[in-house]
Amino acid sequence: MKLLLASQSASRRAMLTAVGVPFTAVTSPLDEEAAKIALRGQGLDAAQTALALAREKAFAVSDKGMINGLILGCDQTLQCDDGTMLDKAEDMGVLADQLRRLSGRTHRLFSAAVIVEQHEIIWHATESARMTMRPLSEGFIADYLAHEGDGLLGCVGGYKIEGRGAQLFERVEGNSFVVQGMPLLPLLGFLRERGVMAS
Repeated sequence: MKLLLASQSASRRAMLTAVGVPFTAVTSPLDEEAAKIALRGQGLDAAQTALALAREKAFAVSDKGMINGLILGCDQTLQCDDGTMLDKAEDMGVLADQLRRLSGRTHRLFSAAVIVEQHEIIWHATESARMTMRPLSEGFIADYLAHEGDGLLGCVGGYKIEGRGAQLFERVEGNSFVVQGMPLLPLLGFLRERGVMAS
């Protein structure tokens, strides 16, 4: 059974490759910003939004035609300690402001995945991680952004925990796969059940 990853996320591709999942990455045609606006109008919380966006990404690929395989859609959302959600920053100035806002506080990441087969959802999972960021100095923020560059703009929260982004945190409660953008362990269990991977 063929698995299609409806994402061009380097982190998600790397996770699947590292654990030996056979897959093909495709670009989902979903207009993510428009989808977010519509979902917020429904009053969804961060966990529900992540799951809904993962679903919409998978369905957008499925809508392109009858695809013989499993379509995996994924998404991640960030909820601040006051309940508000942060989006990916559109530029480095906004990202610096986001890091100042998160500095010294705890936020939660929600990573969701949905698998669609023949335009029907056959599996989904959502997991979360609590991220406690240490107080960040202006000098550290400037140095961090200068070193990491605008590749961070593709990451909600503006960090890659598998790299220099680990320096931002005092404590992480949850597994690293969730932080990188995928509920990987439940996904692997499902893929073994479906025979995509050896059990």
